[in-house]
Amino acid sequence: MFTSPFPDVDIPNVSIYDYLFGGLTSEDLATVAMIDPATGAETTYGALKGQVDAFAGALAARGVVLGTTVAVLCPNIPAFATVFHGALRAGATVTTVNSLSTAGEIEKQLRDAGATWFVTVSPLLPQAVAAATAVGIPHNRLIVLDGAPGHPNLRELLTEGSAPPEVSFDPATHLAVMPYSSGTTGIPKGVMLTHRNLVANVQQCRDVIDLTADDRVLAVLPFFHIYGMTVLLNLALQRRASMVTMPKFDLVEFLRLIQTHSCTYLYIAPPIAVALAKHPIVDEFDISSVRTLFSGAAPLDGETAELAATRINAHVVQGYGLSETSPAALVIPFDRPDIPASSAGVVLANEVVKLIDPETGEEITEVGEDGVTRPGELWVKGPNIMLGYLDKPEATADTIDADGFLHTGDVAVYHEGGWFSIVDRLKELIKYKGYQIAPAELEALLLSHPKVMDAAVIGVLDEEKQEIPKAFVVAAPDSGLTAEDVMAFVAEHVAPYKKVRRVEFIEAIPKSTSGKILRKDLRARDHAPVH
Repeated sequence: MFTSPFPDVDIPNVSIYDYLFGGLTSEDLATVAMIDPATGAETTYGALKGQVDAFAGALAARGVVLGTTVAVLCPNIPAFATVFHGALRAGATVTTVNSLSTAGEIEKQLRDAGATWFVTVSPLLPQAVAAATAVGIPHNRLIVLDGAPGHPNLRELLTEGSAPPEVSFDPATHLAVMPYSSGTTGIPKGVMLTHRNLVANVQQCRDVIDLTADDRVLAVLPFFHIYGMTVLLNLALQRRASMVTMPKFDLVEFLRLIQTHSCTYLYIAPPIAVALAKHPIVDEFDISSVRTLFSGAAPLDGETAELAATRINAHVVQGYGLSETSPAALVIPFDRPDIPASSAGVVLANEVVKLIDPETGEEITEVGEDGVTRPGELWVKGPNIMLGYLDKPEATADTIDADGFLHTGDVAVYHEGGWFSIVDRLKELIKYKGYQIAPAELEALLLSHPKVMDAAVIGVLDEEKQEIPKAFVVAAPDSGLTAEDVMAFVAEHVAPYKKVRRVEFIEAIPKSTSGKILRKDLRARDHAPVH
């Protein structure tokens, strides 16, 4: 068993609202919390708290009570913080919906989560109305923040003057949020996270991640995703930092906002790191204000991290986690330059971790002569672990064992310096003639090629029905890169069994909004998908 290098931290037994807003000082009240680059409007912490209270009051006046499920379909705008924390302040449970979801996907989530209230914005209203109608949510319970005929809007709710309700609940058992797992390897499931889970994870991260009240964060990672919700939104609020909201990613706009607002701290997913490392347009902007890039949501390879760090002269760290861990489980501390940026980080305070051999079930603790353990499935136990999956006791029992360890499905190794590296997903390992090949290793190698802009690797079946690695590659424009070039490059750097044996060039690697490669989409493209 591996423990944290940090002493346990005290986790206040309070709601996420009391934790974030209960201790605001007079200085905090005047500090800018949110900046809307579309209008230039700034919202102070005092104003934000007032809006959160007013929204909670408006919901309570309309019948929202402890345990009411409110769905939120909203991009990163300042109002997200108001409605998200306002609903939580009212004692509701919030299920956040991916802004790219279709009407059918939204309907499934609303139905599964039991949502009876829905909050959205006018650009997303057509799919929101279709889904709400299908599950029986009436127009007067579908709030359109920026206004639409027949629906309540944010302005009228905030100005009606209803006082926030008096609510009382156990933070350890009362559900705060239900994000839905990404579904990249299965049907999305409602992840039940309590107020204590959210408070605990911010407490676990606050002294490891060097975010301060002096920082200006570009909030591009979606707040609806657990990474953007906890490590970006809630941690920034707890540290009294300022957030510049960005509703959707566009590289030019991303660079322009950093330059215009002198952003200092960027939470990113690996595709953004790739762009910062390799895209020529980066040189056209002054982004020298950036001091830290914090990458998460999917593995970031060391080569890309180093290229990005050198190019923009910033510190690059990353963390690892899942929706089920609220999300951070491992983080590279800001003051550990000895830990490579390719690492997933160290165990957070109040957590314990195991590595388990997937073949034998044996616990792995011994470090080899090379200073690294052999790979094993990562198991995590701590106050940030979900209660379980909504209405799915079997899936919960398959994921959290009787001792409280969450089986992540990720394969990791432990380094004697105290940090972990994620090797791959158990289900994504490619087995070639009995050898296990980690797609992430080959993807990191491919990204180090100067003519490769992006890459993904999956297992496919060859003519003999044997699984082999196939690379999907986004080549640099006019590079002349061939499949033979790609295969020869990989062959030079890996053991023979790891060689890429097929290559397909593609315009873009399909990825989720959090940056995870959608391997199921790549398998669907291939003529010989894995069973």
